[in-house]
Amino acid sequence: MGTNGSTVLEPLRQGLPPIDPGAVSTSASCALPARYEAVRGARKFTSATLDSWDLGDRFDDVALVVSELVTNALRHAVPDGGCPDDPQTPQVRLHLMRWASRLVCAVRDPSRMSPEARGGEEDFSAESGRGLFLVESFSDSWGWHPLAGRLQGKVVWALFRVGPEE
Repeated sequence: MGTNGSTVLEPLRQGLPPIDPGAVSTSASCALPARYEAVRGARKFTSATLDSWDLGDRFDDVALVVSELVTNALRHAVPDGGCPDDPQTPQVRLHLMRWASRLVCAVRDPSRMSPEARGGEEDFSAESGRGLFLVESFSDSWGWHPLAGRLQGKVVWALFRVGPEE
């Protein structure tokens, strides 16, 4: 991941439980177009990345969470009326980060609006509104933070425990 990606995710790293600096850390990220087909691309990217990290057995839960985070970013955070192919249109970006015992999925989007989880008493037959409830149910924790400085938007993240504690 480039310097910009490290800067974007630094508040996320600060909000995580302490990580042993000796533990090998790796990351991957991809830009996603402002189109709903991007969810399929995010799932494919997640599958290939998890396979390369020998975490393919976690694909179902992680892919569900990635799909929800990307869908929420596209539905609620990408400005309406923008041309999806315009390079000036802010993009959604998926980041995957892995430490020995943790995997973090983070989705960056151009909105500073707080993501809102609906309560568990919602109508589960509804077509929308369950995304963050599913993220909370399938990950070990989740959260978000606004981007700082010249960077616009926010990062919404979900953490998965994938191995022994460090």
